[in-house]
Amino acid sequence: MTNAPTILVVEDEDDSVLLLESAFRKAQFTNPVHRVSHGALAMEYLTNAISPKKRAVPLPALILLDLKLPLVSGIELLRWIRAHPVLHSMIVIIFTSSTEPSDIAEAYRAGANSYLVKPTSLTTLTELASGLRGYWLRLNVPPNEPKV
Repeated sequence: MTNAPTILVVEDEDDSVLLLESAFRKAQFTNPVHRVSHGALAMEYLTNAISPKKRAVPLPALILLDLKLPLVSGIELLRWIRAHPVLHSMIVIIFTSSTEPSDIAEAYRAGANSYLVKPTSLTTLTELASGLRGYWLRLNVPPNEPKV
């Protein structure tokens, strides 16, 4: 088992997840990656991660969040995280195919730490994965860890 920080991927498209997992392997990620397919499942996952009674899943170091999700959208989930008394400072990176200026503006207004457009090539996605690991998981000094 690794002590590497966990990444939560909130993505409903299986092809996107498979490509991302392949890029993580090529970038030699050792971080555990948990995936949920919509915002409501992400809320459940995060609630379980901070529950003193359950604590069945690890609290992620960062979340890669798609915008266009069933049930609870990425923006709704981001607003829920930012309003949560324990999770509010969690690193949330929007990872979407949308290049719409209104989506970008809304994501930052809702509290996104970063907005990344999904690359379509594995090579570019692998570079992006290496950059994520290098900056967000190694160099970035996160806010104080949530008290769970």
